[in-house]
Amino acid sequence: MADTPPLSTTGNPALKLDAQLCFALYSTLLGVNKVYRTLLRELDLTYPQYLVMLVLWERDERNVSDICSQLYLETATLTPLLKRLEARGLVNRRRSPSDERQVIVSLSEAGRALYAQVQHIPGCMSEALSCSQDDIVALRKQLLTLRDALFQHV
Repeated sequence: MADTPPLSTTGNPALKLDAQLCFALYSTLLGVNKVYRTLLRELDLTYPQYLVMLVLWERDERNVSDICSQLYLETATLTPLLKRLEARGLVNRRRSPSDERQVIVSLSEAGRALYAQVQHIPGCMSEALSCSQDDIVALRKQLLTLRDALFQHV
């Protein structure tokens, strides 16, 4: 058995790990998450919590389903995030007076104040990526096109 060549040397070269787009994306996201983890540690935020806060900073008073839709998350994933943000005093959750089935999420004063503390993060990410702003815009556009194509197939 020791003389048997690895399948990857005799088989389909498209099945090599380094040929996989999914692995390139996955390993890149690991690096992105590590940078964000470092930047967000001082704010005591996780990356998913930061994404929720970004959504609310764009437009406050959002229902849970809107946030789920924008972040591509399931309610079962978002609800614990919201509970932790609420426990930290960054957001408030309440039932919609017009439809008790809907939960409205809004920023607290502390959540609004946190916005001033995250202003440096985009610049730090640009620096960590070692890309020009034009390169980042082009890459983001390519990734969104890829994401949209993938979601058409699920």
